[in-house]
Amino acid sequence: MQNKPHLTLLLTIFLLSSQAGFAAVDSASVHIDVLTFSDSVDISRMHGVFENNLDSLVYLWYIENSLGQEPDSGWVTQADSLYPQFPDSVYIERLARLPVRVDLTYNKFVRNYIRVYTTRRRDLVEVLLGLTDYYFPIFDEIFDYYGIPLELKYCSIIESALNPRAVSRAGATGIWQFMYGTGKMYGLTINSLVDERRDPVRSTHASARFMRDLYKIYGDWTLVIAAYNCGPGNVNRAIRRSGGKRNFWDIYYFLPRETRGHVPAFIAATYTMNYHKEHGLYPRPLQLPIPVDTIMVRDNLHLEQVSMVLDVSKKMLRDINPQYKWDIIPGNEKPYALKIPLEYSMQFIELEDSIFAYRDSVYFNKENRTKSPSRYTSKYVPEPPSPDMVKLSYTIKSGDNLGYISEWYHIRLSDLKYWNNIYGSTIRTGRKLIVFVPKTKLEYYRKIDRMSFVEKQRSIGKEVAEVKAPPAKNLSGRDEDYLLYKIKSGDTLWDIAKKYPEITESDLIELNDLGDGNNIKPGMVIRIKPKG
Repeated sequence: MQNKPHLTLLLTIFLLSSQAGFAAVDSASVHIDVLTFSDSVDISRMHGVFENNLDSLVYLWYIENSLGQEPDSGWVTQADSLYPQFPDSVYIERLARLPVRVDLTYNKFVRNYIRVYTTRRRDLVEVLLGLTDYYFPIFDEIFDYYGIPLELKYCSIIESALNPRAVSRAGATGIWQFMYGTGKMYGLTINSLVDERRDPVRSTHASARFMRDLYKIYGDWTLVIAAYNCGPGNVNRAIRRSGGKRNFWDIYYFLPRETRGHVPAFIAATYTMNYHKEHGLYPRPLQLPIPVDTIMVRDNLHLEQVSMVLDVSKKMLRDINPQYKWDIIPGNEKPYALKIPLEYSMQFIELEDSIFAYRDSVYFNKENRTKSPSRYTSKYVPEPPSPDMVKLSYTIKSGDNLGYISEWYHIRLSDLKYWNNIYGSTIRTGRKLIVFVPKTKLEYYRKIDRMSFVEKQRSIGKEVAEVKAPPAKNLSGRDEDYLLYKIKSGDTLWDIAKKYPEITESDLIELNDLGDGNNIKPGMVIRIKPKG
């Protein structure tokens, strides 16, 4: 649901019209029902966040599989039904009966939030009631361990509507709406694959520790709720601006606008979760996989591997393991918890090897773990420039260059480089190049790959003179006095020296005054050793 410019006005009208029915019950309290414009903006903003979280909640697997079912009571509200409403004295008396440590103050703000919960989106509030059967036992156990009042679990209603994938405009994430820095401060793993702010168990431990630390600062659970939302810095500024007062309602108008509604919304949520039956609200039965088992994963695993081998809904696995953002559990880094329905736990253990092996090369490309870059490797496959052309390959020989090759095949140098994805002019002996030639001259061009350098040059009308090595500067005599060798295409001094065990590459360079030895060419005649 997107906030629209007229949302504030519509919500104000809704609240005021609903108060007309309330006034008929308790006309003495009408004077506190009229909200200022500023107050209505506060409520509309909180209401907008709540509805946004509800709207995104319905796309979870266990909600999609439950929305068609009626509440357990069978009580269905018709379009023209009159929702139960009560005088202020009833709300005050009911709140006072609850065994809680947090002050549940009642006023016009609380009353209007109660009406938001009990009259708007009643169907999804019933979904929230159904979710409490799954989440609240987890929250109660963790809060009890840290000594946190159990009623603070209702903060999860106003923070995220129990949606583990809820993300605020500021980036706060998960059921407990942790910002990145606060989540890291309290030990939550947040990286490209895992976000434990979305893990209901891990994030609740962090939330309890955060609340405990805030209580050490303020000694007041109502201020803890406010500071949890806007940070202790904003609460401290509100205390200073109020002249040092430390009661939430005394610093109410000094707090950020978005935070003012949190405590009233919390009190209203506490009321609604405990007195929902009095308003005709009943938990909607959900298809949550209760109970679940937890398996520690110590190798990389994709949720789809589990889904395919065990025949379990992948969407369900995602929704009970919301911390894995891309369905990947990076168990190679450290052990991570995987929740699966209890009835599949033994099957997982029995088929563990098959699960991890299932299409593992697809989900985790192990070839990329150790791979060196190749300068010439390219996935580009050139197309023939015309239907009359056909592809040939040419193997680069020693002494070749791109200019020679383009001349031998009567093609443009730019085309040769484009077809082979070459950006410079460097080529390597032994590499195969792609060339396109006319189909009518295929046999002619096919022979070029087997020709010597001299033959290839002659094929384009260029004669190659036989090149002799210059006489050695430190060795006199005629060539007839030496054993001579004519260099062939592909020869190197190292290859030639191997043919004559008694000489070395250095001997050949010195005997023929070859400098660094890299300037030999096919057709050149060099001295090998003296005769005799």
